Amino acid sequence: MKPNRNNSQDHRIRAENALFEAIVSMQNVSECRNLFKDLCTPAELQALVDRWQAVELLQQGLSYRKIHDMTGISVTTIGRVARFLTDGSGGYATAIEKTFLK
Repeated sequence: MKPNRNNSQDHRIRAENALFEAIVSMQNVSECRNLFKDLCTPAELQALVDRWQAVELLQQGLSYRKIHDMTGISVTTIGRVARFLTDGSGGYATAIEKTFLK
């Protein structure tokens, strides 16, 4: 969070919910892509894509080094993704169930 923001936790949660509602209101990949292209810088979008690609490759059982060699994603990012796969809020697990396991 930005250091000079004086928003209460309640205000922050409402603002996050508004963003998440906008995301889930998208009807297809094209709409979602356009929203994220407007919402994120190219570097931010690439970071998100890298993390999701790491999820897919970790699910295949590939080593951090192999994933790095294949994609160029940093081993640190891969490790962070792996940690959140096991100790995160469950978002990756839900997305995996809804996408990879269709």
